[in-house]
Amino acid sequence: MEKWIIHFMEQYGYFGIAWLIFLENIFPPIPSEIILTFGGFMTTKSDINFIGVVITSTIGSVIGAIVLYGIGVWIGEDKLFKLVQKYGKFLRVNAEDLAKTFNWFERYGYWTIFFCRFIPLIRSLISIPAGITKMNIWLFILFTTLGTLIWNIILIYLGQTVGGNWHLIVNYMDIYSKIIYVLLLILVIYILFKWLKRIRQK
Repeated sequence: MEKWIIHFMEQYGYFGIAWLIFLENIFPPIPSEIILTFGGFMTTKSDINFIGVVITSTIGSVIGAIVLYGIGVWIGEDKLFKLVQKYGKFLRVNAEDLAKTFNWFERYGYWTIFFCRFIPLIRSLISIPAGITKMNIWLFILFTTLGTLIWNIILIYLGQTVGGNWHLIVNYMDIYSKIIYVLLLILVIYILFKWLKRIRQK
């Protein structure tokens, strides 16, 4: 996949970067680290420049986030509540639990959107609950853009700085991703533990 990404970017330049970042948001397994760091490296050996890579990658990312937001709107709270009412007893989840979750997201959602843009995998998927709760679309775009812009600038700058050694940044980002995944796994295990404990107490 890496060779295909590099070839696509070399062939289509800014459009290739925007398109790949858009796809990365819709299909998280596509590594944004490669796209952005190689994009930074390309600024040292081609006609594309730093600002252009930052702008096009951010546009692609925000459009991808808006698509996932739209999927969340299509799912909607009503459908989720109906699913919980129908199958919640098997999952030990009730409408009250779901309502609390939505209330929490509505209270802290904007900053959650911002900070999640720095977390691999979650950075894309967080747009779906934003759509489900019908978060203000303009504030969603604002916080998504801010978080995405910072993430993109850092990786593109690093790719530009190390030049031909841009693979080093990808390797370090791979380590960063694995650490995040381990922390998320620990969090999931903790949540499951609390959930099982609550079931036993009923």
